[in-house]
Amino acid sequence: MMAAKDDRYAALRRHPLGGVSLFLGGAEIVCRPSGALWLEAHGALVVADLHLEKGSSYAARGQMLPPFDTRETLRRLEAEVWVLAPRLVIFLGDSFHDAAARGRLAADDEARLIALALGRTLVWLAGNHDAQAPRALPGESARSLRVSGLDLVHEPAPGPVAAEAAGHLHPCAKVRGRGASVRRRCFVTDGRRIVLPAFGAFAGGLNVRDAAFAALFHRPPLAAVLGEGAVHPVRWSRLGAD
Repeated sequence: MMAAKDDRYAALRRHPLGGVSLFLGGAEIVCRPSGALWLEAHGALVVADLHLEKGSSYAARGQMLPPFDTRETLRRLEAEVWVLAPRLVIFLGDSFHDAAARGRLAADDEARLIALALGRTLVWLAGNHDAQAPRALPGESARSLRVSGLDLVHEPAPGPVAAEAAGHLHPCAKVRGRGASVRRRCFVTDGRRIVLPAFGAFAGGLNVRDAAFAALFHRPPLAAVLGEGAVHPVRWSRLGAD
């Protein structure tokens, strides 16, 4: 896992509760196997791009998908809350797939979202799919948030940044191996910016070799690839295009 000539690798360490930790802008962050980001010093759990009710959105347009994406996404989020007991849960935008998704939310799923706020604060950042914070759900709304010098936003800012965590792009990595390759959701970082994978069950992903990522990093980034219960740092040279 380590590479002596790359300080991003040298700073990585396995976290006792799972995932790998590194420093970004002076803040220690933990990339979780679930795709969530954990800011332990602040008790803050950060998730991006849940796209709740994406399945029902597609169904309304005649493209039938299994209607269980919201249930599965909330199950995974509840599991993170159970393990980490955060004081703060931050949603980096596109929490709902469209403006009408809140109205399609099943009553039991709504109750689960409300229960997440018991004993903690929820912060909903605006995204391009959900420009307004969800009404009748607990929590605060914001366009962006700063935690310990780390700027939390939905869409990566253009140009260089000092320390930013963003969503929006749903990064995935295609890792080349001996005679085969595997494609997985991932975090991607150059030590100044980190882009989180989509947390939603139906959210999909964009290959980090896509041109949309090209201008975001001041040096070839590394991918923190999600595996079964683990996060695997992978060098840029091992990542292939789709």
